[in-house]
Parts: sequence; structure tokens; C-alpha cells
Amino acid sequence: MRVRVRFFASLRETVGAAGREVEADGGATVRTIWDLATDGREPPSRLLASINLDYADLDDPVGEGDEVAFFPPVTGGER
Repeated sequence: MRVRVRFFASLRETVGAAGREVEADGGATVRTIWDLATDGREPPSRLLASINLDYADLDDPVGEGDEVAFFPPVTGGER
């Protein structure tokens, strides 16, 4: 199955691309897509992900034609 992958913020620089398309077997998870799109790079702790604009966990299943997006951890605090 074909999946579109997008990387945001610092992940774009780390991975060296804003997006990619990957081929995955049925039963792929968000983690599988991360591994395929980054050549097995270890994901950052607290990595955020979404499937078709809905937040997702790394073990959530991915389907044909889905868009999986990855975001670095967000930090912030009170001013």
C-alpha cells in the first residue's frame, strides 16, 4: 500500500525532507511508516503523529492512501 508521509518543524531538517511516499505491507503501523520513511532512524522521544489529521499513536494501523504526519515534541510554558 502507498502512504504519504509529512515531516514538520525540526523533523524536516533532521530527516532532510518535508515529505515522502512509502510503500508498506498491509498491517503497517505508524511506527512502520516512520521506519520506512526515515531509513530506520530512531524516533525522538515524545514524537507526535497523526493519520489523516487525527492524532495517532505509534502502534495505530495505517491504511492505503493515508497521510501520516510527524511532529517534534512541543514545549512551552507560562510567560
